[in-house]
Amino acid sequence: GYRGIILTGGPNSVYDPASPHYDAEILTLGVPLLGICYGAQLLAYLAGGTVGSAGAGSEYGKTLLEVTLHPLFRGVPEESVCFMSHTDYIDSVPDGFRVLASTGKCPCAAFGNDERKLYGVQFHPEVPHTVYGTQILYNFLFGICGCAGDWNALEYADRMIGAYREKLAGKKVLLALSGGVDSSVAALLLHRAVGQNLVCVFVDHGLLRKGEGDLVEETF
Repeated sequence: GYRGIILTGGPNSVYDPASPHYDAEILTLGVPLLGICYGAQLLAYLAGGTVGSAGAGSEYGKTLLEVTLHPLFRGVPEESVCFMSHTDYIDSVPDGFRVLASTGKCPCAAFGNDERKLYGVQFHPEVPHTVYGTQILYNFLFGICGCAGDWNALEYADRMIGAYREKLAGKKVLLALSGGVDSSVAALLLHRAVGQNLVCVFVDHGLLRKGEGDLVEETF
């Protein structure tokens, strides 16, 4: 039931046995896939391409990107600024793939196989420094993956509250509350589900920022 898969970036090398890898079968699932930075290198490597050390061609920071006409880059100018951060690079794309973008130092800044719907970008579309990064992700999710975009957080929260209200009916709930985002959201949702049956325990372990313990207690 997956609509698409995104492989994220990282500082690793595909040739390091300790680096994150995945089973190459993921490329045969028929699910659109987008590799970002290290994810793109791993995609190329497992699909039969080669990855090498960029050496003097390594890039970090805002970089001028040149793209070809392609659904992944719909609405993206032929030249725009992207954010690069890599010391390895895709030396040759796998059979059946073609280069879709480049920079002055990186001959393969993006590549893809339209038949298999497998794509990789060496740059980081998820950061604001890539001017059209949001558009590129939008194109992948809605154009290539066919996502509907009809999900919203409020509906999800309502479903979760209703589910836990039913599951925890008549039960007490004990929650460790640190004041961080995760436990704070969990506390609010559970409170709406079970009300006074929720007991939150806040532990001031002595490593909080100045005044943070008092703020958490006052807030909740």
